[in-house]
Amino acid sequence: MTDFDASERRIWAGRATAYADSFGKVCAHPVPQLLDAARVREGVRVLDVGTGTGTVAAAACARGARVTGVDAEISMVELAARSVPSAEIHLAELPRLPFSEGLFDAVTANFVLNHVGRPKAALAELRRVVRPGGWIAVTIWAVPTAAGQTLLGRAVEAAGASRPSHLPALAAEDDFPRTGAGLTDLLTSAGLKDAVCEPLHWNHIAGAEEWWRGAADGIGTIGRTVLSQPDHVRAEIERHFLRLSAEFSTPEGQLALPHSALLARGRR
Repeated sequence: MTDFDASERRIWAGRATAYADSFGKVCAHPVPQLLDAARVREGVRVLDVGTGTGTVAAAACARGARVTGVDAEISMVELAARSVPSAEIHLAELPRLPFSEGLFDAVTANFVLNHVGRPKAALAELRRVVRPGGWIAVTIWAVPTAAGQTLLGRAVEAAGASRPSHLPALAAEDDFPRTGAGLTDLLTSAGLKDAVCEPLHWNHIAGAEEWWRGAADGIGTIGRTVLSQPDHVRAEIERHFLRLSAEFSTPEGQLALPHSALLARGRR
């Protein structure tokens, strides 16, 4: 386990319900395209890695697939198991999964590579557990980052706060360009064939209170950054967040937050 992996375990510990109530909703957007890319249909044996609260697993079950989900965080596993009783949900983490080689017809990983310390090794493990000819489909957040995704970070910066030093960045030798070409090259370097990548763009609709709650509850790096600040700085971040949110307001009083991601697939 890298320092980055260990930090991720601490960041997400016990956060399943808070994630489901906030940022989990935006991560659900690419699920239909992700399942299409992995060729998920009735009877297909699917492994959903980093299943979180079980959103991808539930959608795969609805297609009639035989679904197994894994996550490294026990609160996610427990919530997914309750939410998707027709799937098998297990506690496991990349880059070592407790499955035999070639066990699955398809593998999905929705915004998982953002949270592992060795993305290439993680993809190689996904390749190991899918059958020859089986498809792997993954999503990551794209760079440059869309305006809706930078809103909370802009509020942190406006308040004069910064990412705490105890949250390590991915090691340079393990990182890769968060572009279509960068993700495609990563899949190819992990041994996948016919790797292709497409951009995804959408507006996520959410209330300002809901979007702020994700950060205030400590979800992800941005949440841990907010929680690490003194009370008066957190209040200043929230003030700037509410001010900046006006840029995204809809006539209905919601926020329309532009998001961009990358969807890539390759086969063993």
